[in-house]
Amino acid sequence: MRKIAVQLYSLRERAEKDYFGVLKDVADMGYAGVETAGLYGHTPAEVKKVCDDLGLLVCSAHAGIPTAETINEMEDTAKTLGYKYIIGGFGPDDFKTLDTIKAAAEKFQAGAELCNEHGLRQGYHNHFWEFDLVDGRYGYSRFFELAPDVFSQLDTYWACNFNVVDVPLVVSVYKDNLPLLHIKDGPLVKGEPHTAVGQGKMNFPEILKAANDTTEWLVVELDACATDMTQAVRESYNYLAGNKFGQGRK
Repeated sequence: MRKIAVQLYSLRERAEKDYFGVLKDVADMGYAGVETAGLYGHTPAEVKKVCDDLGLLVCSAHAGIPTAETINEMEDTAKTLGYKYIIGGFGPDDFKTLDTIKAAAEKFQAGAELCNEHGLRQGYHNHFWEFDLVDGRYGYSRFFELAPDVFSQLDTYWACNFNVVDVPLVVSVYKDNLPLLHIKDGPLVKGEPHTAVGQGKMNFPEILKAANDTTEWLVVELDACATDMTQAVRESYNYLAGNKFGQGRK
């Protein structure tokens, strides 16, 4: 069964002050793993020890695109923490035209080829602008055609593009290239904050039914929430585990 993780960006305000306390809370909630977005001044070895003590896996990291100058450090960090998935993303200006999409894809493809040489994998995390139409097709579709070695960390909420896109269909088309899914929920209204997973308007039963066994992790990420973020992260786990969409530590 797919495992349930949380993107620690969700708890960034607390993590800045008490990173290890956040990891303990996440483990106590039942999460099987975490996805990092920086280590808040701690070394990879320090974070690894705490995660091991808590029974947490590090499934992936939002770390951008490696270069010849940064790949060795990124590889060392990944191997210490035990993950292979490195993820980045681009802004809306990179998905406005065919030329900008091509340029973005070339950068990520180069990063993917470098990752492959070091036993890692390069992924792309979308927002909503990749699901605007560019000459009649989603920028997302064009991007992955041009970057064949890049995997998709599909952010299911943003992919919905505020209730315009059929996300279960997107998942079914790209299911062989989705080792991690980002799971967030909300009102599907631009500019409004997210909710705990299961309390918004996303159709997760159909979305997750469309995925196949190559999806290893469901990663909860809430950028902003109208309620207490720690409680929303807890309720998100309870929804996913309670409905047997994924597996945690308990």
